[in-house]
Amino acid sequence: MAKVTYIEYDGTAHEVDVPTGWNVMEGAISNGVPGIEAECGGACSCATCHVYVDPAWVEVTGSADGIEQGMLECAASDLRENSRLSCQIQVSDELDGLVLRLPEMQL
Repeated sequence: MAKVTYIEYDGTAHEVDVPTGWNVMEGAISNGVPGIEAECGGACSCATCHVYVDPAWVEVTGSADGIEQGMLECAASDLRENSRLSCQIQVSDELDGLVLRLPEMQL
């Protein structure tokens, strides 16, 4: 289990426990975190679970692969170096304390 903090665009923070083996998108959806739409349900076929990984966590979460990077090109908000699809970040004990910021819009 890892504590993940999702920070909405307006600064509202949601700290939730996300089970190991889930992805951070599932953690947000199951805990009612607003700002992640997840229209494809985690299949990496949309960009509606776009997040900005806090700079301190970029190395730990890794970088987007080719498929994810292609989907990020379709994101409604600005693409940044720390942009990821939350459905592609697998939760492990190593991610305990992860901080993610949500973009202004997903659609």
